[in-house]
Amino acid sequence: MTGWGLFLAALATFLLSHMIPARPAVRGWLIGVMGKRVYFATYSVISLVVLGWLIIAAANAPYVEVIPPLPIFRWVPLLVMPVVCWLALAGLSIQNPFSFGGLGHTAFDPDRPGILRTTRHPILLALMLWALAHLLANGSLSHVVLFGLFAGFAAMGMALIDRRNARNLGSEWIRLSRNTARLSLRAPHPWPRPWVWLAAIAAYAVLLHLHTSVIGLSPLP
Repeated sequence: MTGWGLFLAALATFLLSHMIPARPAVRGWLIGVMGKRVYFATYSVISLVVLGWLIIAAANAPYVEVIPPLPIFRWVPLLVMPVVCWLALAGLSIQNPFSFGGLGHTAFDPDRPGILRTTRHPILLALMLWALAHLLANGSLSHVVLFGLFAGFAAMGMALIDRRNARNLGSEWIRLSRNTARLSLRAPHPWPRPWVWLAAIAAYAVLLHLHTSVIGLSPLP
């Protein structure tokens, strides 16, 4: 199987591998059989393998132009990725009762929500910006489908997680989320600590350095 057949097979596998385990009954059964730790470890490995397969399949699909390869679009990832790195690290650096990430040790304070004042979903917003930036820079049909899928998942995930949290938390949702937003232009309060900025710059430099050897394509215009 080659070309579009391989890409469609990888795409279908990717969608099914995320949709089926997301069903509460299936997820509960798998955790009951495998145990929580083994389930999450296995699911993570399978997700990474399928994601790698999908990326390779998209790169090898027949080229069908959807977005013209304008030179200006090559600059978009270079300008957006520093923001992506900063958002991801800012989201990981704090406690986040609303979304993914949140590995920080300080308890969440509704009066000082940090990056959550700008977005309750910094990891998902980083994913969406990464996907949209790379969609513009890789305008073939397979890459538009691939990156559009990631951007759509991220945007839909924000809405679904907010709806679930509002339902599960009840009146507590209003108290906890009163100074946060799904997406806004409000500045974080407080701003992330200096190490987050330095780590974001370092992560961006590493991604630039490894992009050609790992992806096979220079990120520079």
